[in-house]
Amino acid sequence: MAEVTAAAVKALRDLTDLPMMDCKKALVEAEGDQDKAVSILREQVGKVMLKRADNTTTEGRIVVKFNDDHSKAVMIEMQCESEPVSRSEDFLGFTDLCAGQLLNGPGAATPEELLAQTAEGQDKSLNEIYEEMVNKIREKIILSRLAVMDGQGTVNGYIHHDGKTGVLFAAEGDSADLELLRDIGMHIAALNPAASNVEDLDEATVKAERDRLTEEAKASGKPDNIIEKIVDGQMKKWYAEEAKVLIFQPFAKDDSKTVKQALAEKGLTASTYVRWVIGG
Repeated sequence: MAEVTAAAVKALRDLTDLPMMDCKKALVEAEGDQDKAVSILREQVGKVMLKRADNTTTEGRIVVKFNDDHSKAVMIEMQCESEPVSRSEDFLGFTDLCAGQLLNGPGAATPEELLAQTAEGQDKSLNEIYEEMVNKIREKIILSRLAVMDGQGTVNGYIHHDGKTGVLFAAEGDSADLELLRDIGMHIAALNPAASNVEDLDEATVKAERDRLTEEAKASGKPDNIIEKIVDGQMKKWYAEEAKVLIFQPFAKDDSKTVKQALAEKGLTASTYVRWVIGG
């Protein structure tokens, strides 16, 4: 059996940033071969994840990033088991690295596709860095989902102070009022609308509600020439309160106006949004 020196153990630990005893055991098993020891340590990731497969990942962080002109944005959700891990330097650094890769790299449609890419400014894939992190932390960690918003106008976002709720919101128009877009992102985080615009609703549902209100107005004896105006007013209330359409909701920061009116004052119209809650 090859002798495993303290220097060899330290070199492997410096390379992998894993616990000293794990590095020593891997080197002993690999008979002093550093490359083989690295492979052995990587195999431990599968064992960790298998052992903790049934553990719930209700903690984590949601991260958003934008390009310079806010025409493109990304959002990722990284889940873990415990709050201390969600605040750890390794976890937060890896989450930020994944978000940066999604924004600046070739793009990815799935978490698996993103993790297979070589990390920006590094000689390792994101998956290799992920394996090292899991080996070090020994907790179930999942890159659970990702979103890219591009070509839908100006995008800004909002992350709640605990990092567990995140929003991307895009608007189209001649201006780029990032503060307003962020405030609407905060509105979306708090009030959780079901759709951005009326066009996003099921047409049959909208028609059924309009038909119901029209019949009620007719039954009440209202003149035909004002029935449509009455129904239009009632539909706006229904959009805001029942259908929870974003643009018809009173703006959380100034409820004297709707979100649509707040945007219109800046020459903007709502395009789309994405709202996530950790594990939701």
